[in-house]
Amino acid sequence: MTTSDELRLLPWTGPDGKPCFLSTDDRDSYLSRLADNTESVQLGMATELLDQALDTLADADTQPDDLRPLAKNLTGALRDILRVATSRGRRLATHE
Repeated sequence: MTTSDELRLLPWTGPDGKPCFLSTDDRDSYLSRLADNTESVQLGMATELLDQALDTLADADTQPDDLRPLAKNLTGALRDILRVATSRGRRLATHE
């Protein structure tokens, strides 16, 4: 039986918004590689969004209405990155 600390938190949620987990010892399985690739994309998108946010906030002509979608996108990226960090932290702790 796999314990909860051996499960990998995946970088996406289920249709009901609950976390998804993967139980495998194979780091090269299809789902493991898919999760790795998804994490990489999420990190890249967060980096691009951060650059956009810095440019937007530095622009004196930025209107308050421009900040709401930016905040929404930043919130989503932060949620994704926290999930990636949590997943990677759990995997590091398990390997030690």
